[in-house]
Amino acid sequence: MSTKDKILGEALTLFSENGYDGTGVEQIAEKVGIKAPSLYKHFKGKEDILNALIDNAEARYEEYFGSEQHIGKIPESSEEFIDVTMERVLFTMRDPMIRKIRKFLVQEQFRNDRLAAITTRHQLEGVQKMYTRIIESMTEKGLFIKDDPALLANELTAQVVLLIAKADRQPQLEKEITDSIERHIRHFCDVYMRA
Repeated sequence: MSTKDKILGEALTLFSENGYDGTGVEQIAEKVGIKAPSLYKHFKGKEDILNALIDNAEARYEEYFGSEQHIGKIPESSEEFIDVTMERVLFTMRDPMIRKIRKFLVQEQFRNDRLAAITTRHQLEGVQKMYTRIIESMTEKGLFIKDDPALLANELTAQVVLLIAKADRQPQLEKEITDSIERHIRHFCDVYMRA
């Protein structure tokens, strides 16, 4: 692992534990095992580190979760819809980088407008828009009943987002929470998908 990657990893851990304002460049450098001036060979400062972390997390989320612009293959059945949705949920819950970024963003969203916008996009608007497009496409294929795709996406995602937030606060309940999420998705499919 490069020094730059180590800096990003330690900064993310410290930001998620202490917040942005509660973390100094010296702390990051110490965790990496370098002197603070050496850190400046890789980054201009703490804000540059934050920007790199956000860019990396956005790229990782786009690659493994998707977005409104990158929805991936449209499921052909309720089981495929459930499987793909659960893969996304488990990635969100278990990926160490995404978990730390989410924890950091939840804390910092009230202090930084940019971080608030990123939090809203990932936890609300972005996932709802992505599932609106998926449900629209599946409705066109005759897999969902005709209804407002945006409302259906909201109904699907709102409960999942709340349960993921609960898992962040109570990681010891992950199994119970993932089971609840899967039951919710299955119930959603039973109600809104054509048999």
